[in-house]
Amino acid sequence: MRLDSSLGRLWVVAGAALLALATIAGAIGAHALPHGWSAQRMHIFNIAVRYQFFQSLGLLAMGVWLGTRNYDGLTSAQRQTLRRCRAAPHSLLTGIVLFSGSLYALSLHAPRWVGLLTPIGGVLMIGAWGTFAVGVWRS
Repeated sequence: MRLDSSLGRLWVVAGAALLALATIAGAIGAHALPHGWSAQRMHIFNIAVRYQFFQSLGLLAMGVWLGTRNYDGLTSAQRQTLRRCRAAPHSLLTGIVLFSGSLYALSLHAPRWVGLLTPIGGVLMIGAWGTFAVGVWRS
């Protein structure tokens, strides 16, 4: 597979960068944090790492899929469907940042109001996957 679309390439790079950061965070959590952190803080931190990792794999996959689409000769309906698919990674990236980012912050003793961002991030991730699934189905 080759990535013809610069947009697809962008999401592959974003997914790979987030995977690298999740790996670093996981290593820090495994080797540096447990000594002084409570079990609850470690649990919150590990949830952030796990969600960032798996959702970033999804972002990478979205980028590959979008990058391998042939954009020439599409009908108007197909172009609209593809536009919806192209919106999904934006929502997924924002969801990853809000969901995992707020959990990382909470594990570092951020103010409790930061926790309000977690479900917003979760809704964005769910919406991204729903949008992408419908778009792929219709394409």
